[in-house]
Amino acid sequence: MSPHSNRDIDTTRASAQLPGLNIDIVHSQSPGGESEHITITLQAVPSFEAFGRALEAANPFAFWTQAMRLAWLPWLEAARIAMLPPRLPAPRSSAKAVPSASDQRD
Repeated sequence: MSPHSNRDIDTTRASAQLPGLNIDIVHSQSPGGESEHITITLQAVPSFEAFGRALEAANPFAFWTQAMRLAWLPWLEAARIAMLPPRLPAPRSSAKAVPSASDQRD
């Protein structure tokens, strides 16, 4: 135990409450300034254990499959388009076309 009482220590506290998480930060410095301490406390509501159980209940294989599908989908679509047979341009009409029967009657 140090010879200084708790009243001799300069302490600053900050607290925040987020949905499901309480955060406390305490900064303290000894009276002589020779040491400092910063303490950060996180309290999850529900507990971190409950959060871990929720992650365990999720199917990691299904998550991985969906992530890979989303990552590869653009590449697979590009490969599919590249494998399509080339389209030939439409034949151009000639200015010297043969007149039709209706054009000859007039």
